[in-house]
Amino acid sequence: MVINMGLIILGSNIIAPPEGMDSMDEENLKAHFYLFEFKHFVFPFLAHAGGTLVGAFIAAKIALSYGLKFAMGIGVFFLFGGIMMVQMLPSPIWFIVLDLGFAYLPMGWLGWKLYQLTFT
Repeated sequence: MVINMGLIILGSNIIAPPEGMDSMDEENLKAHFYLFEFKHFVFPFLAHAGGTLVGAFIAAKIALSYGLKFAMGIGVFFLFGGIMMVQMLPSPIWFIVLDLGFAYLPMGWLGWKLYQLTFT
């Protein structure tokens, strides 16, 4: 989750939010959602995918012989968080499909695979 928040904060420093918007306030995000462009969704996706990838890698390293199960468990845990995010904050359909389809379970598997390639 540290990776996730770090990338979200970094992204808001690199890509400025729309004029008059506070990206750290949920109500403000909802009110100004219509001002978001494609570029404003890049870092949230990278944060979700990166957080899941690192979490799954660490889980696989700790779990040893049950690495895939634990890595995918992290993917599922983060997927639930992604589903909650979609329900709380408005997002375009393309982002919802991209985020829920590619940022969680595939990154959980990839984290396990990277662990295998690195340590076995």
